[in-house]
Formats: sequence, structure tokens, C-alpha cells
Amino acid sequence: MPYLIDGSNLIGHMPNLELSDPKSKHRLAAQLLIFQKTKRTKIILVFDGPLDPDLFGEKFKRKEFSILWPDLEESADTRIKQWIEKQTDLRHLYVVSSDREIKSFAQRTGAKVLDCEEFHKLLKTALKESKESQAMNKEDITLSPLEVDHWLDIFGESDE
Repeated sequence: MPYLIDGSNLIGHMPNLELSDPKSKHRLAAQLLIFQKTKRTKIILVFDGPLDPDLFGEKFKRKEFSILWPDLEESADTRIKQWIEKQTDLRHLYVVSSDREIKSFAQRTGAKVLDCEEFHKLLKTALKESKESQAMNKEDITLSPLEVDHWLDIFGESDE
């Protein structure tokens, strides 16, 4: 199921991110990339404010992950509503925001709504799962006795 995320609103509800810190948008986007890969879903992230050219690199240009910015004279809320209005089937869309107006608009169109706190819990779980799966996928590299002897010949044995 795709997630349409009110990015600035979500940052305001995450204890480790701050709206006043410009790096928070980057941190959130990086975390959401992991979420997207772990959950194999689509993410549409919408931020308030001016376009950030650092969030347009190859890392953030993917079919299943996109970042939208409002036009100069509009808000992220307007951009979110416009995106929702263009969709034909919203039954499988999750709109992530704690903004009452956005939540109400999304529900009227048939989309599912998740408060930022609810989504933050899902995000934390996905990040934890990702770390666990990375640890499980690490190769156990053990050296054979022959390899140990080879490295000891190169670096010498220590009598300490």
C-alpha cells in the first residue's frame, strides 16, 4: 500500500528530528527509504518550504519513492490535496498526517489515515527489522588455520 506522507508534519512528531534543523528532512527521507525497501511499498513524501536540491540526487529518484514540493505560493497541505484529487483509487492509500484538515480531506476521498504517532511506531519497527535483517544477512567470516598462519607470517607473531 502506498503512503502519502506530510513530511514536515511528521518531523514535528518525531523526537529525534526538529523542523528548525535543515538536516531533519534528509534524515527523514533516509529513514523512509529504508521503510520503503523493508515494506516494499511506495512512498510519496511532501515537504513544506523551498525545494531542497540535495533531496533530488539519484538516491531520492526512484519509482517507488518520490519527494514532492509545493509551488512557491502554496503549502504542502495544498500539494497533498492536489495529489489526492488526481488519484482514481484511494482505497489502498495511507495518508500520514496529524493535521485535522488533511486527515478529514483524505477520509472523505476514501483514503486511509494514519496519525504521525502511529506511523512513527511503524517506522521504528521497520528500521529495527532492517537492522536485524542486515545482521542476519552478514556473512560469518572465519579464517582457516592455513589463512591464520599466512597472516601471522606476514605480520609476525606477538609475544605480548
